[in-house]
Amino acid sequence: MSQDLSPSELAMLEDDLSPYRIFSRDEWATLRADTPMTLTVEDLQKLQSLNDPISLEDVIAIYLPLSRLLSLYVAATQGLFKATQRFLLAEDGKVPYVIGIAGSVSAGKSTTARVLKALLSRWPNTPKVELVTTDGFLLPNAALDAEGLMERKGFPESYDGTSLIKFLTDVKAGKRHVEAPVYSHLVYDVVPGETVSVDRPDILIVEGLNVLLPNRLQKLGKPIPFVSDFFDFSIYLDAHEADLERWYVDRFMRLRDTAFRDPRSFFKKYAELSDVDAEKMALGIWNRINLPNLRENILPTRPRADLVLTKGSQHRIETVALRKL
Repeated sequence: MSQDLSPSELAMLEDDLSPYRIFSRDEWATLRADTPMTLTVEDLQKLQSLNDPISLEDVIAIYLPLSRLLSLYVAATQGLFKATQRFLLAEDGKVPYVIGIAGSVSAGKSTTARVLKALLSRWPNTPKVELVTTDGFLLPNAALDAEGLMERKGFPESYDGTSLIKFLTDVKAGKRHVEAPVYSHLVYDVVPGETVSVDRPDILIVEGLNVLLPNRLQKLGKPIPFVSDFFDFSIYLDAHEADLERWYVDRFMRLRDTAFRDPRSFFKKYAELSDVDAEKMALGIWNRINLPNLRENILPTRPRADLVLTKGSQHRIETVALRKL
């Protein structure tokens, strides 16, 4: 049938069949309405990650409309929860609204998560917003070494999935003081005995590489939960492979002159490399570990997100895709 359709008709058909509504940057920015700007330049400087620039323009054009949308979604979800509790004659505690943020290494997930946390916590009713990264649920380096998985760090098999699911189950059940392990990017390992406590927040943001990855289907319909089962809303940070590679290498080169020089750094051995050798090392790590993980595990989960933010070559978000209800 497609052979009988003109290019414009094919494009219209694809738009109709797509599960997303696509907005240009300018179209999305108009949806901000009267949402107030609550962050300053100084706030952004504290929130952004190394080599992941973000401007007030980005916050105004992209994140303020997103904050407004999320406020509507959270209110609707809370209303549905209360109605269900009345129907069930139940008196359970509040259930946090959970937002998942996924995407490749160097896509800017950490900055997006921190900016959203700052904006959401500044709503007029000042909700309690917590942020947890799945890095804390990576297996310790000693365990990865024993299993031969150090070169697979960040791949699904390198995480303690059982502990992550237990954490999310307890949070979603409204339990008090749920503990999550802490990861140090300086020492490139989980910090023994160090945890962060999540105490019944209104909103929990969960950021990680593979948080949208589904489990394999089980025989006999056995219910096996996976991370995104606990999400009320999910965001995917998207960019071209070539840009992600360049951003990763640029960040590696900058870290060579900063954090890598700390005597405690796992990567201190790279601090004294020449520019040529350092770039070669960064490209090797990217092509050996991060790129295969992107292609095999991360990028295939993009269609599962509720919102896809696509960046241009300068980290500027150019398009927004919102899943149709």
